[in-house]
Formats: sequence, C-alpha cells, structure tokens
Amino acid sequence: MRSVYLLLVPVLLLLLGVPASRGRYSDDFDDGEDIVDFDDNDFAEFEDMNDDPAAEEDAVPPPRASASSQPEEEEDEDEATVELEDGQDGFEDSETQDQDMYSKYDQEEFEGIGDMEKPGHPMKDPLIIHTVPPHLQNSWESYYMEILMVTGLLAYIMNYIIGKNKNSRLAQAWFSSHKELLESNFALVGDDGTSKEAVSTGKLNQENEHIYNLWCSGRVCCEGMLIQLKFLKRQDLLNVLARMMRPACDQVQIKVTLNDEDMDTFVFAVGTKKAMARLQKEMQDLSEFCGDKPKSGAKYGLPDSLAILSEMGEVTDGVMDNKMVHYITNHADKIESIHFSDQFSGPKVMQEEGQPLKLPETKKTLLFTFNVPGMGNTSPKDMDTLLPLMNMVIYSIDKVKKLRLNREGKQKADRNRARVEENFLKQTHAQRQEAAQTRREEKKRAEKERIMNEEDPDRQRRLEEAAQRREQKKIEKKQMKMKQIKVKAM
Repeated sequence: MRSVYLLLVPVLLLLLGVPASRGRYSDDFDDGEDIVDFDDNDFAEFEDMNDDPAAEEDAVPPPRASASSQPEEEEDEDEATVELEDGQDGFEDSETQDQDMYSKYDQEEFEGIGDMEKPGHPMKDPLIIHTVPPHLQNSWESYYMEILMVTGLLAYIMNYIIGKNKNSRLAQAWFSSHKELLESNFALVGDDGTSKEAVSTGKLNQENEHIYNLWCSGRVCCEGMLIQLKFLKRQDLLNVLARMMRPACDQVQIKVTLNDEDMDTFVFAVGTKKAMARLQKEMQDLSEFCGDKPKSGAKYGLPDSLAILSEMGEVTDGVMDNKMVHYITNHADKIESIHFSDQFSGPKVMQEEGQPLKLPETKKTLLFTFNVPGMGNTSPKDMDTLLPLMNMVIYSIDKVKKLRLNREGKQKADRNRARVEENFLKQTHAQRQEAAQTRREEKKRAEKERIMNEEDPDRQRRLEEAAQRREQKKIEKKQMKMKQIKVKAM
C-alpha cells in the first residue's frame, strides 16, 4: 500500500501543475498568436527577457472609450501612428540632418555649399557664356587653305589633260603631213622595236607625254633615221608658269646614221650663233676638229643670225651649194642647227676620276634641229610648215654621199685625226701607266696566293724559285737596255 501512495503523489502534483501552465499560455497569447509556433521557438523566453520595458509600456492598449467617440479616436490614433513612423526614434528633423551632412564635407573642396543652404541668396559668380573665336567657327573662312589646295589640284589635273591632248594633236598633225614623203623615201616607217623582225607600224611611238619618236630605215647609204618630236611640257602646270617668264618653242630633232663608206672625213656645222657656241663647248668632235670661232655665213648669202663651224674651207664650199643655201635662207627662222660629222661621239665625257683610257666610238652622223613656229603657241597648221625642211634632210643625205675631198683635203683631215689621237694618248699616258702597274700588282698577288695555297712543300719551294728567277731576268733586261741607251748617247 505504501508503494501505491508513493506513486499517487507525483500524479497529483502533475495534475495540479496543468491548469496553471494552461492559464499562463492563455495570457501570453491573447492577441491570437500561434501557440504551436511559440512552443517550437526554444529561445522565446530569452527574447521576452531582452525586450525593452519602455516598449512594453508603449504597447499597453489605451482604455476603451464610449461608442460615439470611438471612430474619431481611431482616426487620431492612425494619424499619430503615421507621424511616429515618419519620425522614428534615433532620427532628427530634416533641416538638422542636412546641416549635419554638410558639416561633414570639406568646405574648401565644395565651394558654395553654404550659399546653397539659403535658397533665396543669389550666386556670387554668375555663369558667363563666352563667344566662340572666329577661327573655331564652322564657316568658309576656316577652310580657305583646303579650298586653295583643292583648287590647285583641280587646275593641275585640267592642265595635264589639256596639255597632253594638245601635244598629241600636234604630233599627229606633223606625221600626217610628212607620212607620204617618208614612205616614198624609206621602206620601213614607224618600227617600234618590240618585234624581232622589222615591221612598219606606220605610226608614232610615244615615249612620254611630250616626246614622240619615229624610226625609219631601208634607204640607200643610210642605216636609219630617228625623228624625235620634243614638245613643251604642256602637261606640267609649273612648266607652263615658267614659260610665261621665259618663252620657249617646240623642236624636231632628226638623227641620220650613214654607212662608213658613204661619207668622207670631215666635220661641219651651221646654225644660230648661240647654238654654234654651245655645241662647240659641249660636242666632242666640234671642240677637237673645229677649234676656230664660228664664222659668219654672209659669204654664202646666209642671214646674219647664222654662223658656220667647219674643219676646213673645202668642206664648206662643198656643202653650201645653191640648193642648200636656198633651203637655209628661206627657213632660217626654223633652223636651230645642222651638224655633219664622221667623228660624232656625242657630248664630252665628264668623269670625276679622270679621262677615259680609250677613244670613244664614233659614227658618221647627220644631225638636224628645227624649231617649230609659234614660240609655244603652236597650232596643227604650223606643223605643216616643216615639210620643206624634211626635203632638205633627204637632199643632205644624198649630198653628203656624193661629197668627196681632194687629195690635199684628205691628207689634212687625216693629220687632224692623227693629232687628236696623239693628244689623247699623251693625256692618258699617266693613267695608262697606273692601270698597267695595277694589273701587274694584281698578277703578282694572285701568283703569291697560289704559291701559299700549295700543300706540297717541295712544289711550293720550286714555285718560289721559279718566280725569283723570272724577277731576276726582268731586272737584267732593264739593266741591258740602260747600258745600250748610254752607249748610243756616247
């Protein structure tokens, strides 16, 4: 029985505790909170202990009033609640908050913040709008340099097209007027040299915008004739502007190469005084065989503006016959120079290191230079006036072939050529000796290298002895020559 009583005591104690805990739970969850959630939260008691007692006092509901005043009090309570939310604890008024915020900034870094706090106060430095300088404005005056460059470029392009077309028209006009005469005297007219076999193309060969060439061949006593039309550089605007200050004219240059047996030995030239003085200085044959000053052609009825260079008087008398004088006199304004030479080698050779060691190769050549009328303002009709001069060229070829010097003139011409050759050898003697000495030194150097490269010592020794013997023989020969010269002198 005693054990039964002992079991009943805990049961009674448990029953006594159940109503008390149930009452506590009901008091804590008066607002309709979920009891189950509270039971699941193990830290609920600690949270209740940490709550601020002041907050609990604020959470106490106010005493209930009468039913008539209840709606008005609820509206006031809502407004109060909104005001409380707008101004929560720990925050100050907006003006105080702005002042605190501005006080945190550096006054030197943010200038004018103090003035911004006063909305009615104007700014100390008002905004100033500056006008844009004229050179930065988008106007035509800002692009005057570009406009000038574009205008100059367009002018250059237009002048290039116009000048090129005009030179082409002049060349075609000349060829049209001379084509019949050339085809009647030459078997081949207009070979461009592109094919292996000579083919007559019957047209001019354009070298560039202002130079046209025409090659003719297939005639008796003539290897060939090269006609070169040298027009002014009308396609170059700078050259056009330069000609305004210094006028010039177009030219036709004709070079006829004769066979060796179809021309005798003489040098002759006729032309303007200025051209003769220039050619005598520049051309190798005229400077060597025509040393005298240009002579006047009044003796033969030539105008005073022309002069003659000739190797001997007999040549002048033979070339200047009545028909030749007629051609030159009637077209003296178009003739720049006429040059016949069996020793033609071109202009003088100017070398910095010295004169050439060999005489230049010579060709028997006839040269003609004609000026086109118009002094730059040439028209296609002016090209037709050069046709009589081409007839003079054909006549000159036949004239030179028939011209032969007499015995005295031939001997004088041979002496002149021997004199020129001897003078050339004297002038180049020192250079030829230096060249020979250089060749001997190179030969000795090559021989020594061959001996040094020999691997067999015995053969190397024999080659050295042979070289010494050759040197000794040369020395002995020189000594014998010196003794013979001394004996002859005695």
